[in-house]
Amino acid sequence: MRVRIRLFAIQREQAGTREVAVELAPGSTVEDAWQALVDRHPILAPGRASVRFARNGDYADPATGLAEGDELAVIPPVSGGDAADRSERRRILELREVPFGPAILDELGELLATPEDGAVVGFLGRTRATPGTPAPGQEAAAARHAGRAVEALEYEAHEPMAIGMLERIADEIAERFGVVRLAIVHRTGEVPLGEASVAVVALAPHRAAAFAAARYAIDETKARAPIWKAERFVDGHVWVGEPARSEPLPGGDPTLPGDPRASD
Repeated sequence: MRVRIRLFAIQREQAGTREVAVELAPGSTVEDAWQALVDRHPILAPGRASVRFARNGDYADPATGLAEGDELAVIPPVSGGDAADRSERRRILELREVPFGPAILDELGELLATPEDGAVVGFLGRTRATPGTPAPGQEAAAARHAGRAVEALEYEAHEPMAIGMLERIADEIAERFGVVRLAIVHRTGEVPLGEASVAVVALAPHRAAAFAAARYAIDETKARAPIWKAERFVDGHVWVGEPARSEPLPGGDPTLPGDPRASD
């Protein structure tokens, strides 16, 4: 059977291609496909411990079976729609190539707010000059740029899967915190120093739920959405991030401490 393997970020650069088609025996698994990929591109082998996999847009274990025509995405470490009535517009989840500034927080809040919302909490992530933690396998590249300032970030995404993950995160926020009006907008492409790369806005009747929802949204987006970040320096770049999580962190009460609907 024939399976299409998609590569992103570090693996794409190392293999020199975005896509590899492999022939596998019937009954083969995700791990078998990885081995076939490594046979063709041995340079990818050291990255096995830090990659995750997605079969046809959903995270999958290495033991997951594959079928003819499947798409297997190799996930390296990761860093809407209109409604006729505004009261029905509950989510804005987007990837954007075009730049946006701090005003996006007000814009998103105005699009989603209802008379019942007493709290609007926004978060804006910006490109900073100091580098982050290099992705596994990028330590040598990071050492070459030690002491230098980051000039820009470059974002790459598996877009359909990323939007699907943002939908899951929004569902979890609704269940955990009772917050149903939420926006997550993330840049793709180059984001120069000082410009915004991600915006999160959470709206709720009371501030405790809105604060908790906004923090959960940005933390889980960074940990789980297949969006990759490279820090660009004057003479090179370094991919940064940690191995992706496919699920929320286990444990904990899926509600806020106390009553999130208590009077503010």
